[in-house]
Amino acid sequence: MSTLPQHMMSRRGFCLCCVAATTVAATSGWLSPREAYAASRNIVDLIRDSAAKTPITVHKLRGNVSIFEGSGGNIAVLTGQDGKVFIDAGITASRPRILEAASRLGNEPIRQLINTHWHFDHADGNEWLNAEGAAILAHENTHKHLLSAQRVEDWDFNFPTSPLAAVPTEVFASEKMLKFNGQTLALKHYGPAHTDSDISVTFSEADILHTGDTFWNGIYPFIDYSTGGNIKGSIAAAEANLAATTDKTIVIPGHGRPVSNRAELKAYHDMLVAIHDNVAKLKQQGRTLEETIAAKPTAAFDEKWGQFVITPDFFTKLVYEGA
Repeated sequence: MSTLPQHMMSRRGFCLCCVAATTVAATSGWLSPREAYAASRNIVDLIRDSAAKTPITVHKLRGNVSIFEGSGGNIAVLTGQDGKVFIDAGITASRPRILEAASRLGNEPIRQLINTHWHFDHADGNEWLNAEGAAILAHENTHKHLLSAQRVEDWDFNFPTSPLAAVPTEVFASEKMLKFNGQTLALKHYGPAHTDSDISVTFSEADILHTGDTFWNGIYPFIDYSTGGNIKGSIAAAEANLAATTDKTIVIPGHGRPVSNRAELKAYHDMLVAIHDNVAKLKQQGRTLEETIAAKPTAAFDEKWGQFVITPDFFTKLVYEGA
């Protein structure tokens, strides 16, 4: 473990760091999710095991909004007399630490849960949060994916149908507004991006934007083509995030450093555009995936973005698929 750079170990917001840690010594490099699966156990169980041990770090922002870091994706929590509102549910194994962190913010009950998309590292905790009293709201495609078995090809994993208590009972197609604790929560569907179910959540009065997994801060993102995601949609979502923010906006990414801003959003957008352009040119020249990877189209960005589980080669593969 001592051979891992400290900044990698501090990124608890994406529990795949533990997958990498279990295999890096044997392989001398970072693995794609499929490789990690082959080298160890299935990736989903590894992430759940990590969540069972990882502390929850609380970052207090403004307008009674906080971030819980350490259980799958970054969770936003709004507190106040109307009760607590969770943006994403994290992983069930984190339940006691999430409840303890929530109790430190106040004794109000948990009333509402909003899923930014269907992936288990954002929705695995749906069932227990519903048992705590949270009504679940999400995009209609999140409802669809949780209501039936799903396969994520690049994780080589089949997810079973979720229990009914974990399935959103309220859905929307494009946009929705909620009022809680003096905040207006504006929910908006991106269209196909990281998946086909991604939404943003804006805390209007506090000027805080939760992007879900349409923004990975400082690390290459995963794009789930199995459930409707694609690189071009990911770029469009990054453009939408930029249009929705100013230099004063606090931005909460799905993964990576949990407290971000418009400048880091811009760097993420520019990285996606440049790598997509590089890969698309190679693909248009007739290069195979293997030849494209060998050409290192991400090289200019690897030092900053490629030091985590989504390796340069694996990210190139994801971009190539949709270029």
